Amino acid sequence: MQYDKGSMLKKYVQSKLEKYVKKYVARHPDVKIIVVTGTVGKTSTKRAIADVLSSRFRIRMHEGEVAVDSELAVPLAILGITPPQDVGSIREWRSVFKTARRHIASATDTDVIIVELQIDHPNTMAIYTRYLVPDIAVVTSVSSEYIEQFGSIESVAQEELSISGFSRQVLINRDDVDGRFANLETNPNFSTYGTSGAAEYRFEQQDFAPYQGYSGVIIAPEYPSPFPVTINVVGEHSIRPVMAAVAVAAKMMLTPEEIRKGIDLIRSVPGRMQLLRGIGGTIIIDDTYTSNPSTVSAAIQVLYLFDQAPQRIALIGDMHNLGQSSQIEHEKIGALCDPNMLAWVVTVGNDTQNYLAPIARQRGCQVKCCRTAVEAGEFIRTVTEEGSVILATGSQDNSYLEEAVKILCDMTEDKELVRQSEAWMAKKNEFFSQFSEQK
Repeated sequence: MQYDKGSMLKKYVQSKLEKYVKKYVARHPDVKIIVVTGTVGKTSTKRAIADVLSSRFRIRMHEGEVAVDSELAVPLAILGITPPQDVGSIREWRSVFKTARRHIASATDTDVIIVELQIDHPNTMAIYTRYLVPDIAVVTSVSSEYIEQFGSIESVAQEELSISGFSRQVLINRDDVDGRFANLETNPNFSTYGTSGAAEYRFEQQDFAPYQGYSGVIIAPEYPSPFPVTINVVGEHSIRPVMAAVAVAAKMMLTPEEIRKGIDLIRSVPGRMQLLRGIGGTIIIDDTYTSNPSTVSAAIQVLYLFDQAPQRIALIGDMHNLGQSSQIEHEKIGALCDPNMLAWVVTVGNDTQNYLAPIARQRGCQVKCCRTAVEAGEFIRTVTEEGSVILATGSQDNSYLEEAVKILCDMTEDKELVRQSEAWMAKKNEFFSQFSEQK
């Protein structure tokens, strides 16, 4: 039977899974469900929450990249079931349903379930209102990444923040959700987190070292005094997922010592501001999982922190799904490129070539425009000095900057790269082959 977003099989499976989730929640009322949504930062936040809560609780976490779309992945994750290999097979779905019934009837094997919602089209959130009542919902950001689908940033905000209407408590990133959207918050039980002094749950930085991370104190309403922590991540925006985890942990009554132990487990997620060893004594900041204007801007500022490096290179791929704002957003990134801080700006993609590169050149930067990530990686290898720091950041589709990183990093770091499965490599090989044919 055909399986696609609008097929009868998809609708049937969706309906069955939703009913099973309701039964599971009714049978296991002590299990807490934490939902993470937002345009960016979901996976890092989800994993940070899992790490911090694991110091006390048994955790079930929804892994992001699975064979089914988010509408089915979420109920499957709540039920603790791996998606079928063949999503079009009625027989395999029947096996899934049988497993669901068994899990509902079995003794509870987890304390907290953490799931991630992918809201990339209007009216997606309404699907989850049919069966989900999150104990805590976390909104990581409202940004322009999906503005092409939604038409405006206001529509993105309305969709993401609508989770407040069916959640028991809500935590909102004070740094990455603009205050002008506060009127969209309908849940009285909401709090904010982040690095801003206005957030109820916040981190106050005292020191930073590129390889040790940030030291400072955590302030939260549940604790009478700030308590010291070290957060081993790179980039202030990488602290915010950790603070989401702290806020969740505080609401679930963890002690400062338990929170510290959980924070010690947190490391950068592959492709998200991860430091890798490069060839020739170089350092690579791998931010290749995806990108948008706010994350690219933050990543460039992190690159500038390595002010003792003999050379800094920014490899920037196109930012996608920006719609009519693509030109201005790429130009803004070009304006951030400082010739006094960057030896080279290397671009991949039409929008970076057409909009970012000219602005960077006007500022006095050396700029190299490449057609593919492979070409960019090969070029950068010819111009790097020992001890150089290289930032690689770009959107997923048609940039694939992880393949440039693969050329630049030590072979032992290959396992840390994103999108290296057989399916992804086949897709990328097909994409890169079109450029070989054009030579």
